[in-house]
Amino acid sequence: MTDDQSTIDPRAKSWIDKIAQVFSDEPTDKKSLLELLRNAEQDQVLDADTLGIIEGALQVSSMQVRDIMIPRSQVVTVAANLGLSEILDLVSRASHSRFPVVGENVDNVMGILLAKDLLPLVLNGGQEKFNIKDIVRPATFVPESKRLNILLKEFRETRQHMAIVIDEYGSVCGVVTIEDVLEQIVGEIEDEFDVDDDSYIKKFDEQNYIVKALTPVDEFNEYFDTEFSDQEFTTIGGLVLQEFGHIPERGEMISIGDFDIIILNADSRQIKLLKVTTPETA
Repeated sequence: MTDDQSTIDPRAKSWIDKIAQVFSDEPTDKKSLLELLRNAEQDQVLDADTLGIIEGALQVSSMQVRDIMIPRSQVVTVAANLGLSEILDLVSRASHSRFPVVGENVDNVMGILLAKDLLPLVLNGGQEKFNIKDIVRPATFVPESKRLNILLKEFRETRQHMAIVIDEYGSVCGVVTIEDVLEQIVGEIEDEFDVDDDSYIKKFDEQNYIVKALTPVDEFNEYFDTEFSDQEFTTIGGLVLQEFGHIPERGEMISIGDFDIIILNADSRQIKLLKVTTPETA
């Protein structure tokens, strides 16, 4: 026996043998593989972060675009008829790097605007002859039923970072980015507030509620006995986004009707979680 062989951790060698045994049996389902990996994490062969990434990568293959897309009501778009100064104002407030460029309506997507493509126009004084069609990039369209692992592969091959999501009728129903897909693998930072997956609204105390931004307006109305319109926005997050006029950061507050609303969780693309405070009762 060599010195290298004598220094192998028996525990590690044991797991090498077990992994070899699993693959020698040619497992055909993820359940047995995940069970082995979770046992390895319990025995400290894998750390928790590594296991989480592996589980996320396996989960991606069973998820569809509709599961993670940014819904249409929360997508910040650029109208093709806007002037350069108006676009610059919108881009600076939204703080995004990519924007769908639309014609008369959201379903008429002309392409994707990259914020960085505006810089040469600003620096070189190209405002007078500005035409957004000269700088817009081609848009990629994907069905909401596409598997995430396939989408990730296409993003890598085409070097695209955003795709327009369409439904079975060809209407735009949202957007998805490569960051959204990768987030499913590496995971999100958990918020101190948690709402069950099967509910939209959680009562915090007599006046305060934790509300998911994806809560349908009609469900919000039914819960709080309000009459907010759902003609333009179907989710409460879309309504809040309209009132702010920009993607708000965590901690920003706004009053809508009799409600005070604080952003609990949001990223550079969408609002995720809200704290809703109702009026005091007499």
